[in-house]
Amino acid sequence: MEEGLMVGQGRRTVVVTGGTRGIGAAIASRFAADGDRVVVAGLDAELAAEQLPAAVRVVQLDVTQDGEVQELLSGFRDLHVLVNAAGVIDRDREYDPDVFAQVLKVNLTGTMRCCVAARKALAGSGGSIINIASMLSFFGGPNVPAYSSSKGGVMQLTKALAVAWAEQGIRVNAVAPGWIRTDLTTELRGNAEVSRRIVDRTPMGRWGEPKDVAGAVSFLAGPDAAFITGAVLPVDGGYLAA
Repeated sequence: MEEGLMVGQGRRTVVVTGGTRGIGAAIASRFAADGDRVVVAGLDAELAAEQLPAAVRVVQLDVTQDGEVQELLSGFRDLHVLVNAAGVIDRDREYDPDVFAQVLKVNLTGTMRCCVAARKALAGSGGSIINIASMLSFFGGPNVPAYSSSKGGVMQLTKALAVAWAEQGIRVNAVAPGWIRTDLTTELRGNAEVSRRIVDRTPMGRWGEPKDVAGAVSFLAGPDAAFITGAVLPVDGGYLAA
């Protein structure tokens, strides 16, 4: 194993795919702040390395490429936490079958690929997987049929793997973010009417922040969630409850 991937003394080893920006970067920063050894894997690795804490290791990864995923995740003797945050959305174009297929390739198949590749290392440590689902795992998004389908699939994949891998000591959970202030929602937040409609529909009356999601992920990965698996935790300011 490459020395740079060795487990630190008394610390967990955490891999965050799609951790180069947005929610994934906030999650990686939270684990680093908690003292864990964090590897961020995603596109634009050079740019991300300048924005993340210095202690975070950043590597290039395309989750649609099996060879890249296997090379990274098979390099760990023990892996304590895998967070699958890599995802794409292509508003208003997802009715094109090719676009639809590409979104599923990243969001759903990419998540499955990473989970399977990490299974052995996670079993060795009694590790945990946290997938990034969405509020659109629960209801349809008419402008994003591919994103909605992929995130519905992530929710069901989470439950299936939780049942399948419980005997190996691996917990598999997901968080379902609502409207979060990230690059993917810049256009929506820039439209005053749309943004106001979203905030008015959200009981807590604001956009979520990436750190809100990071806190939920930290909980699911920690000892207080030791008897939780197969759960999908909404982080949406009450949007689904309204």
